[in-house]
Amino acid sequence: MKSESDVGNVRFPNDVVVPRGRVSCLHRWLRQDVLSGFFIFLIALPLCLGIAAACGFPPVAGLMTAVVGGLLTPFISNSEMTIKGPAAGLIVVVFGAMESFGFTMGVDPLVDLSAYRMTLAVGCIAGIVQIAFAALRVGKYSDFFPPAVVHGMLASIGCIIVLKQLPVVVGEKADGDPLEILSQLPARIHQINPEIALIGLISLCVLFGMPLAKSCLKQFGLQRIPAPLLVLLLAVPLGIYFDLSHEHTYSFLGHEYPISETFLVSIPHDLISAITTPDFNVFVEPTTRLTACWWVMMFSIIGSVESLLSAKAIDVVDPWKRKTSMDRDLLSVAVANIFASSIGGLPMISEIVRSKANIDNGGHTRFANFWHAIFLLAFLVSVPALLHRIPLAALAAMLVYTGYRLASPREFINVFEIGPEQLAIFVITIIGVLSTDLLTGVGIGVAAKFLVHVMNGVPPKEFFKPFLQATEIDETTVQINAAGSAVFSNWLPFRRQIEQIGLVQRNNVIVNLAGTRLIDSNVMEKLDELQCDFLHEGLSLEIIGLDNHQPFSRHRHATRRLPKQREAKESAPL
Repeated sequence: MKSESDVGNVRFPNDVVVPRGRVSCLHRWLRQDVLSGFFIFLIALPLCLGIAAACGFPPVAGLMTAVVGGLLTPFISNSEMTIKGPAAGLIVVVFGAMESFGFTMGVDPLVDLSAYRMTLAVGCIAGIVQIAFAALRVGKYSDFFPPAVVHGMLASIGCIIVLKQLPVVVGEKADGDPLEILSQLPARIHQINPEIALIGLISLCVLFGMPLAKSCLKQFGLQRIPAPLLVLLLAVPLGIYFDLSHEHTYSFLGHEYPISETFLVSIPHDLISAITTPDFNVFVEPTTRLTACWWVMMFSIIGSVESLLSAKAIDVVDPWKRKTSMDRDLLSVAVANIFASSIGGLPMISEIVRSKANIDNGGHTRFANFWHAIFLLAFLVSVPALLHRIPLAALAAMLVYTGYRLASPREFINVFEIGPEQLAIFVITIIGVLSTDLLTGVGIGVAAKFLVHVMNGVPPKEFFKPFLQATEIDETTVQINAAGSAVFSNWLPFRRQIEQIGLVQRNNVIVNLAGTRLIDSNVMEKLDELQCDFLHEGLSLEIIGLDNHQPFSRHRHATRRLPKQREAKESAPL
């Protein structure tokens, strides 16, 4: 019988080779990575165009970003499954920067070009800040942000994307803040351009209908066709039929409607002419430098947090349970961001949807990211005229669907299942972001999390300092007794001690939580992740002392609180 070894929480025979993305092994996994890269290319092509257009950038900028990310990051990062490129989660940040620099949405092309170049400069400097983050090893600090706050931020981004792209689906422009757009939606829908709306609505039907028709598609062998590709296969012929590339008007129910190539993706005739350089004067001019510094902070913080969380999420579903060096991955994104912004591209992150598609399509190493970039570059160089045939309404429909998935009812249900207090924090974060901005909204969500802990009896002195005591059980096992509270804000030093005793000093660890008054859901989730890390290293991490704690829900990661009658006896600080 073959002996086995543990990789994550999966057991593999010892003769199974875990794929690694080394140049010397490029040929070994070539077929799997090229095939997966091709399928990711089919998904990325329309999404990159749509994300760039939604940001106010030229659509080709999204493809440039994906190409730069795919060609550079596999040689820097050790993240095997993540795909680097533009992401819907950064639309709000990039478009906000464009607006603050005077973006007119096509009314004044010269002003728009100036706003574009200023935003590129912000992207370059934000990349340098991200390099500093990687050098300072701040990747571990992403654990500070409570999951309910992060998911609330992403859900609010999804709401904003949906509100801003719905008018585009029906042939209208979307300007103003999200709540203003929401109030104007009835009037905009009443003024829809029927031909453009037909393209947009058919696209939406395909995107929302394909997940419901999986069994039917499987019967015809069509289940592997990416929904965005099917949208293009329908929308492009419709655009040709409606002659969107020539300016004219048509009548419908007694009304005249204009048609022109402004409803199509704008693509330059060659890649060289698409290159645009940053305008670093934005950091010199008194009227713009403070604004530019603010957006550097937004780009670097929001982009880094999203990228790190995506990489962590993909590590969890990696079939071989390989671990990403978060600081190294952040460095790769930072370097690629500087290059992309220097030639006119969007900021990028480790993008979760395309990364999951990489796993689903059999990618083995990080060179699937490289091959998807090669396919994008080849398509962009050889047939740019074909990209010009894509209706903007179809791209907007893809973004509406992406935004819906970020803020779907299922997200609310998932958070509520962990605990009602998590849903409250989630909703407060959404409202905070929609009524202010991303960073302020996240701050409001974190403040709500602290308030919930205060209401549950956690004293402020326990917010940032865990009360821990290590006791040696035998030569290979150490028990860590915790007292006080184990919450998201003191998790980092808590984790550091567990890792030091266990992973560094090579001990099995028992974490005794019997003396804690409260263990929040973030700590419960992170302890689960740590158990996988220990298993990966051939060690064990056992969690005990939860029998007397009352969970806030039936979820395994629910917050747990010690009843008050036991608290005085068992939760005194060590």
